[in-house]
Amino acid sequence: MTATIVAGGVDVAVRAPAADAVWLCLFDGDAERRIAMHRIGDAWHAHVAGAGAGTRYGFRTGADTAKLLVDPHAVTLDRRFAYDPHLREPRIDTAALVPKAVVTAPLPPLDLAPVFQPGGLIYEVNVRALTMRHPDVPAAQRGTIAALAHPAVIAHLHRIGVGAVELMPIVAWIDERHLPPLGLTNGWGYNPVVPMALDPRLAPGGIAELRATVAALRAAGIGTLLDLVLNHSGESDLLGPTLSLRALDDAAYARAPDGTLINDAGTGNTLDFANAAVRALALDALRHFVTQAGVDGFRFDLATVMARGPGFDRAAPIFAEIAADPLLARRVMIAEPWDVGPGGYQLGHFPPDWLEWNDRYRDDVRRFWRGDGGAGALATRMMGSSDVFGDHARGVGFVAAHDGFTLADTVAYSQRHNHANGEDNRDGHAGEIAWNHGVEGASDDPAVIAARAADARALLATLFASRGTILLTAGDEFGRTQAGNNNGYAQDALLWLDWADRDLDLEAFVADLARRRAACPSLADATIAHDAAWFRLDGQPMRDEDWADAPGFVLRLRDATITVDRTARTVTLVPSAHSQIA
Repeated sequence: MTATIVAGGVDVAVRAPAADAVWLCLFDGDAERRIAMHRIGDAWHAHVAGAGAGTRYGFRTGADTAKLLVDPHAVTLDRRFAYDPHLREPRIDTAALVPKAVVTAPLPPLDLAPVFQPGGLIYEVNVRALTMRHPDVPAAQRGTIAALAHPAVIAHLHRIGVGAVELMPIVAWIDERHLPPLGLTNGWGYNPVVPMALDPRLAPGGIAELRATVAALRAAGIGTLLDLVLNHSGESDLLGPTLSLRALDDAAYARAPDGTLINDAGTGNTLDFANAAVRALALDALRHFVTQAGVDGFRFDLATVMARGPGFDRAAPIFAEIAADPLLARRVMIAEPWDVGPGGYQLGHFPPDWLEWNDRYRDDVRRFWRGDGGAGALATRMMGSSDVFGDHARGVGFVAAHDGFTLADTVAYSQRHNHANGEDNRDGHAGEIAWNHGVEGASDDPAVIAARAADARALLATLFASRGTILLTAGDEFGRTQAGNNNGYAQDALLWLDWADRDLDLEAFVADLARRRAACPSLADATIAHDAAWFRLDGQPMRDEDWADAPGFVLRLRDATITVDRTARTVTLVPSAHSQIA
C-alpha cells in the first residue's frame, strides 16, 4: 500500500478495511482536489493521470470527512507534525494542520552487508542534540542527519572507537498533547505517526540525505543503526489526535475484550502485532530503510510489544518473518526487551541472533561503584551475563542511556530533578541507582569533584573492559549533564551537547580506553570466555568464598589483564604483551 509512480501517472493504494468510502485528496498549494477511490478487498485504489514525484496528498474517509489522514506508508512529508487540539475534535477540518505525504521516486535499491558486528561500541545519538552546538559544523547544517557526516564528527567517532552510531528516532513525530500548553517540545522523537517518513527538520534532504550520511559513515568504517518505534503511534489514547491509522485502520491498535485500547507502551495505545497488517507495515519500514538508506540494522523501542498477541510469545510471528526475509535476516537486530504491560520484562527471551539492551548490567555496575553491590555480580555482567544469556553474550552493556541520568549525573545526583517537565517531578524513574558524594548537584568542593571524576572514570572503564557489545550515549564521554533531569524528553535545548566546554581530559581517557579495548579482541568475542582466570587483588586465586566481600578482582584473559579495585576507584585494562595498543 503506497503511492507508486507508473507510466502516465501515479497509482495510490491504502488499506482501510472498515471504511465505507475513501477519498484521495490532492493538494496544489492550499487548493484540494478529491478523487473517490474504489475498493478491492481491504484496500482502496486510485490512479492519478499526469501526476508524478512531488505530488502532495492525503486521505479522507466517510467516518469523518473533515479529518485529513496521512498515508501510513508515506516516505516523505512536506512538513513536521505540530499538535493542535483541533486534530482530535470531530468534524473540524484539519487539512491546514496535517502534513501532506509527498510522492517520492525510490532510489536504486541497496543490499549491503552490515559494517557493524556485535562486540563493538554503539554510540547512541540524538541527531539534533549532537551538532546543534558543534562549532565546526556549518550553522545551516547543525541538527541534521547530514551533520553526522561532517569530518569533525567522524573524527570524533573514530577517536573514541565507535563501531556504529545508533540514531534515536528520526521518523517524524508529534508532541504529546500535554507539552504545548507547557511551552515544551519532545526532543527525543519516541512518538511517531507513520513509520517511514523522516522528520523534515532532521532530514531536510529526505531519504537521500540519510543515504548519503550512511554511506559517508560506512566509508569511515562506521555502521548505522536506527532506533525505531513500532510499538505505538502518536495518535495516543481516545483523546489523542486523528492523524492516520485511527481512521484508516483502527484495528491496528490492540484492544481489550471490552473494546478499550491496550496501553502496554504507556503512551495511550499499542500497535497489535498479532495483526498481520501491522507486521506487514513494520516489515515494509525495515526494508525501506535497508534498501533506500543502506542501514546496518535496528534497535526496537519497547520491543516486547512486537511479540505480544496479547501476551509475550518467544515464537511470535514477527521474529520468524524477519528471519525468513533474505534482506532483513542479515541485519543487526537489537531489542529493548521490556514494556510496561503485564509480563513486559523479557530480558534474555528474544531470538538467539538478536542483541538485547541489558539493564541488569547497568544496575549491577552502578551498584558496585556506589558501594552496595558485590564483585561477583559485577564480574558476571562484565563477562557477558551468562546467567541471562547463557554462553552467548547477546546483551548490550551500558551504564547510562538517553533514558535516565546521564553518566555525569549518575555520580552527582541521588534523586531526579524533573520539575521543568511540568509533572511535579513525578515522571522519570524514581528509584534510579545513583549517588552524589554528599552534595546534590553542582559542587565547588575539590574533594567531591575529584570523587565524582574517579567514579565516572571507573564506570566508563568498566564498560570498555566488558565482553560483548557495549553502548555509550553521545556526550557521556565528555561529561554531558542534564542537571539531574532523568527524563529529558521534553527539554529539547537541554539535550544539546556542549562541545565548547566539554571535559577534554575525560574524553582523552575514553579515547585511551577505546585503543586498549581494540587491542584485546577477546572483549569483542560474543562467546563467553571459559578460559578466564580470576584472582584476588593480592594476586592469589579467587575462591568461591572470596567473592562475597571482595573489593575487586584481577581478571586474566588470553589477551588482557583487567584489574577492578573499588577501594582505589579504578579499573585498568592492560593488553597482553603480544598485543599492541593502536
